[in-house]
Amino acid sequence: MVTAADPEETRTSVWLTARPAAPARRRSEAPSGLDRERITAATVRLLDTEGLGRFSMRRLAAELGVTAMSLYWYVDTKHDLLELALDRALGELALPAAPDPKSEALPESPPETGPEAGPGTGPAAWPGRLRVLACGYRKLLVAHPWVAPLTAAYPNIGPHARAFDAALQRLLDATGLAEARRTGAHLAVSYFLHGCGGAARRLPERDFRLALDVLIAGIGGVAGSAAKTA
Repeated sequence: MVTAADPEETRTSVWLTARPAAPARRRSEAPSGLDRERITAATVRLLDTEGLGRFSMRRLAAELGVTAMSLYWYVDTKHDLLELALDRALGELALPAAPDPKSEALPESPPETGPEAGPGTGPAAWPGRLRVLACGYRKLLVAHPWVAPLTAAYPNIGPHARAFDAALQRLLDATGLAEARRTGAHLAVSYFLHGCGGAARRLPERDFRLALDVLIAGIGGVAGSAAKTA
């Protein structure tokens, strides 16, 4: 099983390695009907049904009806394939839309979710967008329990991971925090999201949302204090 700490092995991310194209003669020898996209999709399905601990290239090959060696036409290692599967899963996450500047306001009190919610608490303001992002990520972890350990094991720098990080950065930019404090807020949110990974299926929804409200209120409180002293 892949673990976050593996000091004996040095790997280069699949996203940082340019894989040279195979010569035409060798491409003609590759299995027909197989490509990296199909292999990655099958990897996600197999991880969902059997789990990370049982995953192997042989089991994946059997799922696809090909030989294990056939897979290496498209990926160099199992780790490359797991990185590809991780980013594909992250692509399922619906990211919040870009903000409307008129909707952004600093919450003067902890976020409300009922009909009496005040300025800065609607779905278009940064607290609402952060709540959408966090709850969506939690649902992703529940649907794909293997995502959490792979996020800890790999750099997680694929296109969908970068899109997620950019969405988080945009909504934190809307808080009005200075750059140094935005960095701290970014770390706090990231640790919160990844920290709940192992407990995502066990933590009651009410407790998760309460913890999220506390996080949002804390960021809003720091932003509000900074605005008053500016």
